Amino acid sequence: MSIRGMIRPCLAALYIATLPAMVWAQDSAPNVPTLSTILTPDWASGTISRPHANVAPAITIPEIMVTPLADIQVDAVGLFPTHITGLPRDLWGMSDTATLARLMRTQPLQGLPAIQQFTQTLALAELDPPFDATQASGVLFLARLDMLLARGALAPAQALIERTGATEPEVFRRWFDISLLTDQASRACAAMAVNLDIAPSFSARIFCLAQSGDWAAAALSLGTGEALGRITTAEADLLARFLDPELFETAPAVPTDVVPTPLSFQMRRALGERPDTTGLPLAFVHADLSNTVGWRARLDAAERLMRAGAIEPTQWIATYTTDRVPAASGAIWDRVNALQTFDAALMAQDTAQIDRHLAPAWAAVTEADLGVAFATVYAERLLQLPLTGQAATTARRVGLLSPLHEYVAQNNTPQTDIERFAFGIARGLAPPPRQTDDLYTTAIAAAFANPPPSHRYAWFIENNRLGEALLRAALVLSTPGADPDDVTDALALYRSVGLEGVARNAALQMLLLP
Repeated sequence: MSIRGMIRPCLAALYIATLPAMVWAQDSAPNVPTLSTILTPDWASGTISRPHANVAPAITIPEIMVTPLADIQVDAVGLFPTHITGLPRDLWGMSDTATLARLMRTQPLQGLPAIQQFTQTLALAELDPPFDATQASGVLFLARLDMLLARGALAPAQALIERTGATEPEVFRRWFDISLLTDQASRACAAMAVNLDIAPSFSARIFCLAQSGDWAAAALSLGTGEALGRITTAEADLLARFLDPELFETAPAVPTDVVPTPLSFQMRRALGERPDTTGLPLAFVHADLSNTVGWRARLDAAERLMRAGAIEPTQWIATYTTDRVPAASGAIWDRVNALQTFDAALMAQDTAQIDRHLAPAWAAVTEADLGVAFATVYAERLLQLPLTGQAATTARRVGLLSPLHEYVAQNNTPQTDIERFAFGIARGLAPPPRQTDDLYTTAIAAAFANPPPSHRYAWFIENNRLGEALLRAALVLSTPGADPDDVTDALALYRSVGLEGVARNAALQMLLLP
């Protein structure tokens, strides 16, 4: 039986009576301008290119007053002003928008934490638009959003969108998806109710009608959408079950989506068919941080999001240091046990136990690419303890990978060649020469030489394309196995333009992390 056949008789009659008017309205509707050249994430809600305020004629739209906003260039919107970022307002200079958008989107999901943090700052910075950006372009703005969403950084992406008002369909669709993935669907649906033309899909309108309690209009719109070909069979099947789950109690489960949309993900959760987030894009993984989810799933989610820099280190640590005790061994459970044991010793200020458990905890987290997050949380407390031997060596290494790296270098005596080298980098000094076959150590030393070396990004700076150069250098430093000469140039660039902290952190992470 089709979905339309399952609609209750009274709703079906209403649907038949109103269909001709709906079809006429649909066919006569003008096109809505969209940023059709934007490459959206393959999991995002689909945008339809025509207005569809006729989806549910039964809905009551509250009367609102619309006041034009001052002229705002969306590409200039950001969360961090220049006095916080230290970046010049004209950072993008003469780089064209398309190139900047491509470079922003190609930044990797994971890499050196220092570079991950810097590129996220770039995405959130308040800067002048590129020279070729039009008043309503938004191309670079959407690329910035998509980089954040790809990394699962939902909260900053949502805050960035809300600075613009989310009045453009391509912006709103992303805000709608974020709202679904952060359990704030009612906010997005309320915004959609006063501007039906901005709905990201016909299915989204039906979902929001149900969300608002107007089940009759939702069921009617479901039949309309299927009749007009605006909803696929799979979408209609899922929507029908969402609207009336009792009708499908004995029916087979809906086939799983290869890549679900946030809307289908949310409806499946409501139906008790919550998809497994393993292998899904990072934006979906936030659902596994809920206390209603099993501990193993929460641990996996926190680790994935922490590696991408999408959550704070304290949130990752909190999933490990719960009152629960690992009930198994191997892989993640060994990490949890090592970190819990160390954390308990640190809380008790038991230096003997810290001496014993710091090294295993450090080995466990660095093996999982979580060393910088660990250092951010624990470095300050470790550096205050009278540790000796291997524990003191590990504590200094942890400190060098934290925001306290310069303090460590100024207040400790290096005990090894690698420490002498790292202490020099932490203070921004030319490091002492080392007898090493490590090409990357040599590359780092070259970048911190005195006088500073020339680099291949000089042309970009001379031609007022600094932001583009920084994005290109970020790609180099985030690429495993990058050419050592390219690494030297990238670090030298950051140092030459005053981004000394980024260069030092990146160099120390390359040097000290496995």
